[in-house]
Amino acid sequence: TVNPVAITPAGGWWGASMNRTGTAFVGNYTDLDTPTQSGLYRADGTFVRWIEENRLQPGHPAFPFVSRRGEVTFGELESHGETLVWQMTTPPGFDPTKTYPVIMQVYGGPSGGGVKRGWQSSTNQLLTEAGYIVFRLDNRGEGDRSAAFKQALYLKMGQPEIEDQVLAANYLRSLPYVDDARIGMMGWSYGGFMSLMAITEPDMGLAAAAAGAPPTEWSLYDTHYTERYMSTPEANAEGYAASDVIPRLPNMTGRLLLMHGMADDNVILENSTRVIDALQASSTPFELMLYPGQRHGVRGNDRQLQQWRTYLDFFDRTIGSRAPAAD
Repeated sequence: TVNPVAITPAGGWWGASMNRTGTAFVGNYTDLDTPTQSGLYRADGTFVRWIEENRLQPGHPAFPFVSRRGEVTFGELESHGETLVWQMTTPPGFDPTKTYPVIMQVYGGPSGGGVKRGWQSSTNQLLTEAGYIVFRLDNRGEGDRSAAFKQALYLKMGQPEIEDQVLAANYLRSLPYVDDARIGMMGWSYGGFMSLMAITEPDMGLAAAAAGAPPTEWSLYDTHYTERYMSTPEANAEGYAASDVIPRLPNMTGRLLLMHGMADDNVILENSTRVIDALQASSTPFELMLYPGQRHGVRGNDRQLQQWRTYLDFFDRTIGSRAPAAD
């Protein structure tokens, strides 16, 4: 039996890359007040030298915005015997006697989870400065946990993940400072799939969702990934059918923004054109933003700025400052 021994201090978030001889490693560290730092360490954790200290001080590009960051809190929910972790970032000047709209950020798939005690992204700050509470839950099936935790979605992508996100939405609605009629979701790639599954899940009750580059039918995705988790369409017809977004679209509970790069060679555009065709055929209004020449991610500062302006405009009109008053 091997008993792991911690060689780095507690707190924050560490990543490490060992050399081939196992005598040293590059350690990347971040916490809520420290942008990612990279250093060289001996195998026992002894610090050798900085590769990039990245000190947060005057002249650092993030320094002028530090005072406007929202407070980040963490918590847990229980689901099917598993402990789910979440994080919530509140807007600057947060007043718990008021109510706020919430944007649930989601990935949901079998890779690294998003909840971590690390430096928060600039886009997270963008949303909180616009007046939103930003919430993230690592549902069953995400990575950085046990094999059993990831295995929960085997043969049934889109089912346990959404169950857990429903649990999160219900928790949010129990909070006195959350406007329970103004909860939205956003995600890209697997997170786009999750956003579509969530906006078509009546128990979620979302008012808005922004789905980017979403797989909408898993037989359209590459087999080396899909069949690892879903087996083949022939062997798991029920699982593939349950994860198809199209039959769920009549259940949409709120407004939809669909985004996709037109040259996406990972999640091909057909995934979104299926949704476009089905919504048009049912005379259902929705919003669409296509990126000519862009692949699985939007590249270039100008286009990324346009993308985030589009997100803000969409959420402001549907759940935010410009949304119609609730009945």
